[in-house]
Amino acid sequence: MRHAKLEHAGAHSDHRARLKVGFVLAPRFTLQAFANFVDAIRLAADDRDLSRQIDCEWAVLGEPRETIEASCGLRVHPWSELEDPDRFDYIIVVGGVMHGNARVSSNVNSFLRAAAKAKVPLVGLCTGSFVLARAGLLDGYEVCVHWMHRDEFISEFPDLRVESNRMFVIDRDRLTCAGGTSVVHLASHLIEKHCSRAQALKSMRIMIEEQPLPAGAWQPEEIVTRQSQDTLVKRAMLAIEQDVSEHIPLPMLADTLGISVRQLQRRFIADIGIGAREYRQRLQLARAKWLVEHTDRSMTEIALDCGFSDSAHFSRTFKGHYHILPSADRQRARLQS
Repeated sequence: MRHAKLEHAGAHSDHRARLKVGFVLAPRFTLQAFANFVDAIRLAADDRDLSRQIDCEWAVLGEPRETIEASCGLRVHPWSELEDPDRFDYIIVVGGVMHGNARVSSNVNSFLRAAAKAKVPLVGLCTGSFVLARAGLLDGYEVCVHWMHRDEFISEFPDLRVESNRMFVIDRDRLTCAGGTSVVHLASHLIEKHCSRAQALKSMRIMIEEQPLPAGAWQPEEIVTRQSQDTLVKRAMLAIEQDVSEHIPLPMLADTLGISVRQLQRRFIADIGIGAREYRQRLQLARAKWLVEHTDRSMTEIALDCGFSDSAHFSRTFKGHYHILPSADRQRARLQS
């Protein structure tokens, strides 16, 4: 990879890339977030699918002879060292899985602080926001966090402003992104800003994605399966998603939207086929089912976090909907994994 890049630099010595990106990969980084972002700029960097680093350049940064393992087991060898951050337009931190307490090295933190001091914008993809926050580099900034990690982030950084209903947030020289496929839209935003809209659209089309979405595009929860066409219903759905554990009364929700509860119910049924109350309960149950099957949290914790009054109420409602007790569902999921 290094040899190929040197050949390219020689062939285009009079051409300066319009977008230069340096990637810092956290231990057990999320491969999808890295691959989606780097492929978006790769496709925008050259004609057709030739992959030459012409309009965009990128490098994976790290320690000499270091190997960085992704959460899936794939290993990456950095081809550029942690030095001179101002040679890049952006330093992008790709976060890793949260369990295991894996942290970046002190050298990585020093490099990120040097980048901030040099006024190089910092980007956190997926849980990369945790890396930046732990280095003290998100103080005073609004931060986008995936809904699945929102509670963990707030617990660790209670003084930071957290947003988890948008795909990505740009706050001055800090850009944070929920991860997953949303990184494609952040990459597209940067491609359009530094290169052209045509290159951003080209990249999206090749990746079989829709047109680039703006920073304000809502971040759908994994468990939401119903698509809304009614703008007011979509606003209500977002409010419910962000408030599952608090259980905001529907009259209060309707009042904030400027309509009555009856109108709200009618709009929901006309748009997605179920009322607001049923939508909320399905959302609570779907989120609870995911926590039952993918975490070791107690049933009481899950019940309270998902808006149920107690574990008994949770178990009754869960069994009534899924025809299995939460404890049995957890055991079944463990046996299948």
